[in-house]
Amino acid sequence: MLLIKKDLLADLAAALNTLLPGAGDKAAFESPKVAAHGDLACTAAMQLAKGLRQNPRQVAEQLQGLMLASPAFMRWVDAVEIAGPGFINIRLKPAAKQQTVRSILAQRAAYGRQSTDAGQKTIVEFVSANPTGPLHVGHGRQAALGDAICNLFETQGATVWREFYYNDAGVQIQTLATSTQARAKGLQPGDAAWPELAYNGDYIADIAADFMARKTVKADDREFTASGDIEDLDAIRQFAVAYLRHEQDLDLQAFSVRFNNYYLESSLYQSGRVEGTVAKLKAAGKTFEEGGALWLKSTDYGDDKDRVMKKTDGTYTYFVPDVAYHLAKWARGYTKAINIQGMDHHGTIARVRAGLQAANAGVPAGYPDYVLHTMVRVMRGGEEVKISKRAGSYVTLRDLIEWTSADAVRFFLLSRKPDTEYTFDIVLAVAKN
Repeated sequence: MLLIKKDLLADLAAALNTLLPGAGDKAAFESPKVAAHGDLACTAAMQLAKGLRQNPRQVAEQLQGLMLASPAFMRWVDAVEIAGPGFINIRLKPAAKQQTVRSILAQRAAYGRQSTDAGQKTIVEFVSANPTGPLHVGHGRQAALGDAICNLFETQGATVWREFYYNDAGVQIQTLATSTQARAKGLQPGDAAWPELAYNGDYIADIAADFMARKTVKADDREFTASGDIEDLDAIRQFAVAYLRHEQDLDLQAFSVRFNNYYLESSLYQSGRVEGTVAKLKAAGKTFEEGGALWLKSTDYGDDKDRVMKKTDGTYTYFVPDVAYHLAKWARGYTKAINIQGMDHHGTIARVRAGLQAANAGVPAGYPDYVLHTMVRVMRGGEEVKISKRAGSYVTLRDLIEWTSADAVRFFLLSRKPDTEYTFDIVLAVAKN
């Protein structure tokens, strides 16, 4: 299909250049949003309409004629149809699909592999769940997406680095520590002294029990042994984070997802990268003080408003270590960076990119790239299962794998585009496994 699509793109580019010289670079195909509309879609007619001073549908009709008369379209295309204001839908002949199958059978594992990205250092950050609970199905969608994207880039010759960024330095980690301490003291959710914002899941009780038993857990290449000191909140925090990092590692192993590195947010503070980043921004004249807080002039780089970097209590807002982290990615030689994140992170894109631009470190505009995905709704027995660590009632990724299989979960989570809402029906998945 790659070669067929390449031939079709070449003929489409020639047709566009015929209509408007220089317009060939707009040649592109999309996947139709509705499968019944065809195999490929093209919006070039609407893009050329203004330059040609014509109605988009008129442009589509001219483009349709040129496409149907071209060699590649005559060989591989069954129909070119115009829809709506000027959309062009393309239906391939059965022979095109049969040729693709023949190519796959002939080339086997080599099918689709190219060297177009040879030498390209690419870092893909994905999952990056806070170490505050087991991985849920939403994390599973991100793991499946990230792993698939890494695999695709590797088939094109890129040198891919898979990285998991641990947010182990925020308020949620302190909440994890106080929740574990409360459990260790014998408190339970619902008790009068139970912390209001604590995590209520049974896994907190498991962490507390192991901490008091002075257990040892291994996270990555380090081991942590619990002190059992119920009053040492920092020791509880370190053990709880290590415990959950270990549990998340087991989840990912069960899902056959591997990482080259686990990068800790706390290391950005310990190494001085956060302070160094703030110093760079100050030196560049891209900050100002107002109301006792330090602000970034992010509107200079397309953000809709300036952003607080350092709050009045002296702590940094969450995007500041993100900027420091991405400067570290760039400094490590990763000229291409891709972040796989949930749609709820959309608002951070502009401010992170603004911070990178303002630092004058040579980072290009648009760095890093983002693939945003919607969250996953989980249904069981016709009822939605809410994903809530605080409530302690949610289906974990490991649950889904045990009920079905890793391959089945991957298939279901990758069966929809990232920006399409997906409902994971547990009963259906088990039945079809």
